[in-house]
Amino acid sequence: MAALEMVIRPAAVLPDQAAQLILAGLSAADVRHGGLWSVTTTLWQRYDRPWDGALDSKGSAVLIGSLAVVYGTPRRASITVYRASITPEAAAVGWVIDQLCDEAFGYAGLTLASCPRADLLAPPRRDPFHSSSRQGS
Repeated sequence: MAALEMVIRPAAVLPDQAAQLILAGLSAADVRHGGLWSVTTTLWQRYDRPWDGALDSKGSAVLIGSLAVVYGTPRRASITVYRASITPEAAAVGWVIDQLCDEAFGYAGLTLASCPRADLLAPPRRDPFHSSSRQGS
C-alpha cells in the first residue's frame, strides 16, 4: 500500500489557546519519555511506540505519520497545519489522515473537521516533507 499524503486546503489553523494546549499535550507525549509524538518547529511526527534506541534514537519505533506546521501564521501565537501524511505501514493497518490530525488536535478538543481554516497565499519555503534532515531518520 502507498503512503497517503494530503495538502490541507484551506489550511487548518490552530488558534492561540488551542495551539498552546496542543503543544503542551504533544510535549507531554514525547517519544523520548514514553509517549508517541516527536515535535519540532516544522514537523510533528506520530510513532507506533516510544523510542527505544540508543541515545534517544527511534530504535524499533515505526513512523505512523507526519504533520507539517508553521508557527506564527496567520497570527503570532497560532499554528497552521498545511500538510499531512501517513506511511504505507500505517495505511496498511487502517490509519487515515483525519485520524492523525484528530489525535493531535484532540489535546484542544478539536478535530480536522472542526478546526478553523485559512487559505495560505504561498506554501512555506522550507517543506519538512522534502527535507534531507528529517527527525528520527
